[in-house]
Order: sequence, then structure tokens, then C-alpha cells
Amino acid sequence: MWGFFGGAKKADPKDTIISLRQQIIVLNKKNDNLIVQIQEQENVARKHVSTNKLLAKNALKKKKNLEKQQETVQGSIDSLQTSINTLETANLNLETMKAMQEGAKAMKQIHGNMNIDKVDKIMDETRDQVALSEEVSEAISRPYANAYDDEELEDELEALEQENLEGELTKAGHVEVTPHDLPAAPNQEIEEDDEEEELRRLQREMAL
Repeated sequence: MWGFFGGAKKADPKDTIISLRQQIIVLNKKNDNLIVQIQEQENVARKHVSTNKLLAKNALKKKKNLEKQQETVQGSIDSLQTSINTLETANLNLETMKAMQEGAKAMKQIHGNMNIDKVDKIMDETRDQVALSEEVSEAISRPYANAYDDEELEDELEALEQENLEGELTKAGHVEVTPHDLPAAPNQEIEEDDEEEELRRLQREMAL
């Protein structure tokens, strides 16, 4: 199609592929119709080969002409399909190249304000901050200095031990026998009853 300034309008590969596929659909219908006609003429020839040879011969001639047409149509279909495959491959390559160009453009834009000196500077600053963070963490986790006297702690521990000793001596003079101190009653009879009940239950289940 011609544009306003006399130049041919640039064809869109996708539109061209669609047009070629539509043409293949038309040719396939014609090809199917020719195959049906070829079979019909062959049936006529078979039917009259013994009774009417002239009619059978004419049917074979028609069949030959139809076969030539069918071969031509099939050849056109194959050629169109080859063109479609070529166009699809070329269009895929074009789209891939466009995507690669966009990717390169984006990378160039990203790296526009970046150079090796800036990267080295940033890495040095990062390492300095990491080292500072480790120093701060170590300082925070360092235990406080002892704000008490060890001798004072020893005196307090000795006083606690003395209190515990006096308490134990006091309890020793007033020992009471609690129910927990008595020996537990034997439960053999209860266990035997439970075993008897379990045996009876198993016997009932086996009877089922």
C-alpha cells in the first residue's frame, strides 16, 4: 500500500504472516476438494472399466488433470508454509535484537554514574562502617567492672551459711512424721484385677 508521499507502506511481519496463513486455509480447502474429485473419477473408472471402456478412459483423463491441479495447489501450500517459517524466524530474531538493545541501553544508563574509583571508595567506606559496627558491638557486650568488694561477698556468704545451719538444727529438734513418710500400700491386688479385666476384653474381641 502506498503512503501519502508516494512511498510504499512498510509491511508489518505479523500482518504478513496472518495473510499467508489465511491463504493457506483457502488452498487447503481447494486441495481437499480436488482430492474428493480425484477419488470420484477413480470410482467411475473402476465401475465402468469392464462395461464402458470409453467412459472409464475419460474418467481417468479427468483424474490425471485433477491430480496435476492438486499437485500445484499442494506445492503452493508448501511454499507459503516455508515463507511463514522464514518470516517467523526473522521476526523472532528482530524481537530478540530489540530486547538486547533495550537491555544494553538500560545497563548503560545504570552504569552512567558509576566508575571504578567510585566503587572502590564505596567499598572502603563500607568496610570502615563494618569495622566500626563490630567495635561498637564489642564495647556494648563487654561486662561492667566489678562495683563491689570480694571480701564483702565472702562475709555475706558466710552469714547465709550460718543461718542455714541454725535452721537445720532447729528442725532436727521437732521432727514430725508425715503421711508421705509411711510406706506405700501394696497395689498388687489392683494390678491383678486390671490384668483380669484386660484378659476378658481380649477374649471377647477374639470371639467376635
